[in-house]
Amino acid sequence: MGHQLTPGTRVRVIQQIPQIDRVWTTVVEGMIVSFRHAQTGAWFAHGKDHKFWLDRLEIRTDDGEIIDCILDSYTHIEVVEPADDETS
Repeated sequence: MGHQLTPGTRVRVIQQIPQIDRVWTTVVEGMIVSFRHAQTGAWFAHGKDHKFWLDRLEIRTDDGEIIDCILDSYTHIEVVEPADDETS
Protein backbone atom coordinates (compact mmCIF):
# COMPACT_ATOMS: atom_id res chain seq x y z
CA MET A 1 0.00 0.00 0.00
CA GLY A 2 1.56 3.27 -1.06
CA HIS A 3 0.01 5.48 1.62
CA GLN A 4 -0.38 5.67 5.36
CA LEU A 5 -3.38 3.83 6.75
CA THR A 6 -3.95 6.16 9.68
CA PRO A 7 -7.11 6.52 11.77
CA GLY A 8 -9.40 9.29 10.52
CA THR A 9 -8.43 8.87 6.86
CA ARG A 10 -11.40 8.32 4.55
CA VAL A 11 -10.81 5.38 2.21
CA ARG A 12 -12.51 3.24 -0.40
CA VAL A 13 -11.56 -0.43 -0.11
CA ILE A 14 -12.01 -2.52 -3.25
CA GLN A 15 -11.61 -6.26 -2.77
CA GLN A 16 -11.77 -8.93 -5.44
CA ILE A 17 -12.13 -12.69 -5.32
CA PRO A 18 -11.15 -14.32 -8.61
CA GLN A 19 -13.40 -17.14 -9.81
CA ILE A 20 -12.98 -19.46 -12.79
CA ASP A 21 -15.00 -17.32 -15.21
CA ARG A 22 -15.56 -14.05 -13.31
CA VAL A 23 -14.40 -11.86 -10.43
CA TRP A 24 -16.47 -11.02 -7.35
CA THR A 25 -15.89 -7.40 -6.34
CA THR A 26 -16.85 -5.70 -3.08
CA VAL A 27 -16.46 -1.97 -2.40
CA VAL A 28 -16.64 -0.41 1.08
CA GLU A 29 -16.08 3.25 1.93
CA GLY A 30 -15.55 4.86 5.33
CA MET A 31 -13.13 6.26 7.89
CA ILE A 32 -10.20 4.21 9.16
CA VAL A 33 -10.61 3.21 12.80
CA SER A 34 -7.44 1.11 12.97
CA PHE A 35 -4.86 -0.75 10.93
CA ARG A 36 -3.00 -3.66 12.45
CA HIS A 37 -1.04 -6.78 11.65
CA ALA A 38 -2.81 -9.41 13.77
CA GLN A 39 -2.58 -13.13 14.17
CA THR A 40 -5.43 -15.49 13.62
CA GLY A 41 -5.77 -19.17 14.38
CA ALA A 42 -6.31 -21.60 11.56
CA TRP A 43 -6.03 -25.35 11.36
CA PHE A 44 -4.21 -25.01 8.02
CA ALA A 45 -1.76 -22.30 9.16
CA HIS A 46 1.67 -23.83 9.41
CA GLY A 47 3.17 -20.83 11.18
CA LYS A 48 4.53 -20.65 14.69
CA ASP A 49 1.97 -21.97 17.22
CA HIS A 50 -0.46 -22.62 14.33
CA LYS A 51 -1.05 -18.89 13.89
CA PHE A 52 -1.25 -16.95 10.65
CA TRP A 53 -0.61 -13.20 10.50
CA LEU A 54 -3.00 -10.97 8.52
CA ASP A 55 -3.21 -7.25 7.78
CA ARG A 56 -6.55 -5.97 9.10
CA LEU A 57 -8.11 -2.61 8.29
CA GLU A 58 -11.08 -1.62 10.45
CA ILE A 59 -13.30 1.10 8.98
CA ARG A 60 -16.51 2.84 10.05
CA THR A 61 -19.04 3.45 7.29
CA ASP A 62 -21.19 6.60 7.16
CA ASP A 63 -24.07 4.76 8.86
CA GLY A 64 -21.81 3.71 11.77
CA GLU A 65 -21.23 0.08 10.79
CA ILE A 66 -17.75 -1.24 11.68
CA ILE A 67 -16.18 -3.45 9.02
CA ASP A 68 -12.98 -5.47 9.50
CA CYS A 69 -11.28 -5.88 6.11
CA ILE A 70 -8.62 -8.55 5.68
CA LEU A 71 -6.09 -7.15 3.20
CA ASP A 72 -4.49 -9.31 0.53
CA SER A 73 -2.93 -8.96 -2.91
CA TYR A 74 -6.40 -8.52 -4.47
CA THR A 75 -7.22 -5.50 -2.25
CA HIS A 76 -6.96 -1.94 -3.57
CA ILE A 77 -7.27 1.03 -1.21
CA GLU A 78 -7.99 4.56 -2.40
CA VAL A 79 -7.80 7.63 -0.16
CA VAL A 80 -11.04 9.57 -0.64
CA GLU A 81 -10.83 13.34 -0.30
CA PRO A 82 -13.69 14.83 1.75
CA ALA A 83 -16.35 16.77 -0.14
CA ASP A 84 -16.26 20.56 0.30
CA ASP A 85 -19.38 20.47 2.49
CA GLU A 86 -17.71 17.88 4.81
CA THR A 87 -14.75 20.14 5.63
CA SER A 88 -16.70 23.10 6.99
